[in-house]
Amino acid sequence: MSTARRLPPAAQALIAGDRRTLARLITGAENDDPGSREVLRAIYPRTGRAWLIGFAGPLGVGKSSLINELIAHLRSLRKNVAVVAVDPSSPFSGGSVLGDRIRLDRSPDDPGVFIRSMASRGHAGGLARATREVTRLLEAAGFDIVLVETVGSGQVDVEIREVATTSVVVLVPHLGDEVQTLKAGLFEIADVFCVNKAELPGADRARRDLSELAGLGSVDPDWTVPVVATSTVTHAGVSELWQAIEAHEHYLDSSGKRVERERGRLTREILALTEGRFAADLSSDPSLARRVEPVLAHKQDPETAARRWWLERRKGRA
Repeated sequence: MSTARRLPPAAQALIAGDRRTLARLITGAENDDPGSREVLRAIYPRTGRAWLIGFAGPLGVGKSSLINELIAHLRSLRKNVAVVAVDPSSPFSGGSVLGDRIRLDRSPDDPGVFIRSMASRGHAGGLARATREVTRLLEAAGFDIVLVETVGSGQVDVEIREVATTSVVVLVPHLGDEVQTLKAGLFEIADVFCVNKAELPGADRARRDLSELAGLGSVDPDWTVPVVATSTVTHAGVSELWQAIEAHEHYLDSSGKRVERERGRLTREILALTEGRFAADLSSDPSLARRVEPVLAHKQDPETAARRWWLERRKGRA
């Protein structure tokens, strides 16, 4: 029996390019649906090949407009492009507030472009909880490039590093963002800096200032973070931005950093999933209530209670 026949029907449809199936599976991943989890397990061997490009930065810097320009450029290069745009959540419906599917343009008859907005649903870090799973579905669906746009909260959009192979930090002149980057932690996640709205006064100075900051060093001392100026008004700099992204992706391959980074990301993902499953298991343990009582009475501290419980469970499973 071939591998294709062993795949769930939904996985086969996804790989065959069925966009309705892709959309349903993304919704299932957002809702932690068991059927989507089964497909994600089945298609995992087909992932890990696409370039996952993250775009982070404060609100108002024009990330969506910049991504629009980049989509057009990538399509001219015959690249299949998917976009995952993470928006803040509505406190009433839980859905995305800004609706990037509306703000991002695409030709409805172009099968080489797929755009999906996702609500953050209160998840910190600028992404939605299921962003990583959604990018894997898009990879299996055959997209060469997956662009991930963060919420845009700026100072906390650092989780993109856990998804993207290349992280682009987008800033604009005259907002003080060049200096705030150091305080916000965005400096540490940037593989490429982009000064957008370069038609505005002060863009050259912003670019020089960021170049000086980038010269101070980053998390990866072997990579000098480039600073690119773009304008969606004059349509300038988009090809240069893509060249900078390409250069970083090629650097990851030539230096061996791609495998190194992915090993770290997957290690943290496995630990987080294990902790989540373990916590769910413990929360349903009938002995939990009695273990809280001595802590409540201040006869035992929480750390001791947790350590004894863990040792007892470990001994029982040995």
